[in-house]
Amino acid sequence: MRDHHRDDIDASLDLLLDQTPFMDVRAPVEFEHGAIPGAVNVPILDDDQRAAIGTRYKEAGQEAAIELGLELATPDIRTDRLEAWSRFASQNSNGYLYCFRGGLRSNTTQAWLREAGIHYPLVRGGYKALRRVLIDAFSERLASSRLQLLAGPTGSGKTEVIQAWPVSLDLEGRANHRGSAFGATFTPQPAQIDWENQISLDWARLDGLGNTPVLLEDEAHLIGRIHLVPELHERMQTSPVIVLEALMQERVERLLDDYVNHALQHFRQQNPQNPWPLLGDYVSQNLHRIRKRLGGLRHDQLQQAVPEAVEALARQSDPGGFHRIIETLLTDYYDPMYRYQLNSRDGQILFRGDHSAILSWLDQQSHV
Repeated sequence: MRDHHRDDIDASLDLLLDQTPFMDVRAPVEFEHGAIPGAVNVPILDDDQRAAIGTRYKEAGQEAAIELGLELATPDIRTDRLEAWSRFASQNSNGYLYCFRGGLRSNTTQAWLREAGIHYPLVRGGYKALRRVLIDAFSERLASSRLQLLAGPTGSGKTEVIQAWPVSLDLEGRANHRGSAFGATFTPQPAQIDWENQISLDWARLDGLGNTPVLLEDEAHLIGRIHLVPELHERMQTSPVIVLEALMQERVERLLDDYVNHALQHFRQQNPQNPWPLLGDYVSQNLHRIRKRLGGLRHDQLQQAVPEAVEALARQSDPGGFHRIIETLLTDYYDPMYRYQLNSRDGQILFRGDHSAILSWLDQQSHV
């Protein structure tokens, strides 16, 4: 990295598609609010320093803010920053750095690195310019791409079809949520802007696959706490639909694995000796979230069945109690909602079939 000079660069979609390493020197709070996919936060200011300098700028202007920044940059802090930046630069010789607008923080980072003999380029316009590239790319593809929606009852395996078909966007996967009352995983969802940035980049990466319609799962406007971009949600309402069909037994087994077994594995890591109370509480809390829609009587009946189901699974490895709970939820809660929503879009349905039939049909259509 030393003595090797590369020029600063304008933000571009190619830069993002090439999986260029980015060193984000904004404060952690800015990075957490939204960043470029794959970027690494190596801040020049921590959150408190950024807040103090911002206050000084508002009260006394840019020069006073710069003076405070220099005061805060003690020798120890400067050494710590330089070590982190140098390490990133040596490990990512083809990368670039950015701050919010490609201004003072980026130029200061460059200057300190240059004093250490390291020439590391920045993205002109910074994060704001890169974000604009992604917003524009999303809007262009939304206007020009054909969409097809994959519908299907809960537990039919829609995610498996999405992940198996190359011309698709995995909205739930990127949102880290399965999109239902039981859909939360045990890891955090991304920030809204991070999700939008990643979906835009995913979509741009489909450009080389021709004019085949992009397959998305039919979604409500919310995936956990992630909001679908309104323009995308509007397009989805008028897009043609492919219906995934699956037998009740298959759906029950899939949901048992996705929700109960997955949760149990997580709770065994928390309490290897006795994960069962945690599992029971988890199921009960999720049932409580949909109490109003279930109705009080049905909700109470399902809640009363949870301890017995947990006990049978714990003592006899018998999932039968959970089979009954899941089937009741499907029959009395999820399926009526699904049928109502699908009936309203009957004229948009292109094809119905199971997992393999749909993939075969999609393949045939892509070669027409």
